[in-house]
Amino acid sequence: MTKQQKINTFDPSQPGLANESIFGLPFSATESEIIIIPVPWEVTVSYGAGAAEGPKSILEASFQVDLHHQEFPELWKLGLFLDWNDQTQKIENNSIGFKKSAQSVIQALENGKIIASNAMLQSNLEQINIGCADLNETVKNQTLYWLNKGKKVVLLGGDHSTPLGYYQALATKHTDFGILHLDAHMDLRIAYEGFTFSHASIMYNALQIPEITKIVQVGIRDFCQQEVEVAQNNRVVVFSDNDLKSAQFSGTTWDKQCDEIILKLPQKVTISFDIDGLQQWFCPSTGTPVPGGFSFEQATYLLSKLSSSGKEIIGFDLVEVAPGDTDWDGNVGARLLYHLCGILAKNNKLNVGEKIIFNR
Repeated sequence: MTKQQKINTFDPSQPGLANESIFGLPFSATESEIIIIPVPWEVTVSYGAGAAEGPKSILEASFQVDLHHQEFPELWKLGLFLDWNDQTQKIENNSIGFKKSAQSVIQALENGKIIASNAMLQSNLEQINIGCADLNETVKNQTLYWLNKGKKVVLLGGDHSTPLGYYQALATKHTDFGILHLDAHMDLRIAYEGFTFSHASIMYNALQIPEITKIVQVGIRDFCQQEVEVAQNNRVVVFSDNDLKSAQFSGTTWDKQCDEIILKLPQKVTISFDIDGLQQWFCPSTGTPVPGGFSFEQATYLLSKLSSSGKEIIGFDLVEVAPGDTDWDGNVGARLLYHLCGILAKNNKLNVGEKIIFNR
């Protein structure tokens, strides 16, 4: 059956087909315009756990997402494919093993021990850093594989360490791009807890990629002194949650603030969306929650405005979704993923249909 035949026979008004790819879509990877790389990894998490289960929780929730999206009613016809393969399963298995070793290091630090003075702990730390470097290379190669086939490629974590290899792959295709970073945290710590590729160090590590010329951080509300110093001495622009809310309370609109945020970005942009950038009731099980944050509508408004701004969106990652006792985290994550795919497709001139205008 051809892709067009599948489009003609698929009913988007029914629940997604659970034996198909993400959102229940019937398309193969070859037939899909957007490839989603899942990275079920959470080795260096130091507080809450569960991010490695994020891609599966989003996959499971995606089958119940209505595909007739108001802004992108024909997005589904482009094809979205979750590339879960043998390599993905290996990543998940490695995450479990390395995480156990990482916990021994983290617990020792919390007890005031010096890692360098303990041969076993030092060995664990070194092996974890090697394992994380291997993950980055795997993600980079998988991203390049699909980019070289002309696909739009996005990443679904996993903790926030997971997109480094993705950024490295984008850097081979683009000589100058920025990151729009939505998060509760700066993630600018240098080798946090000794882990070179800590989830809390992703944006510091991104700064080591010369092609990344600007990081614009939005919604930040938790940081340490070291991170502030890194931000002030590097190509980082910060819109803290405190500053944004204070301006809103005194009359500045979110629309105007979005314009200011977008203005700070270079022409080419990839988006890094840590789910804890949202208010906690949208992501109650995320690993490192912080009071404050965006509403879902604020976040999607900024993303949609970026899509129509004239900037070029070259990709995105969505990370730190962790399933809890209900399907809520996965549900929110799946809907945010769909919106992100929509703004990427629309920005890249792919046909997502006309926005639905309701009668008043």
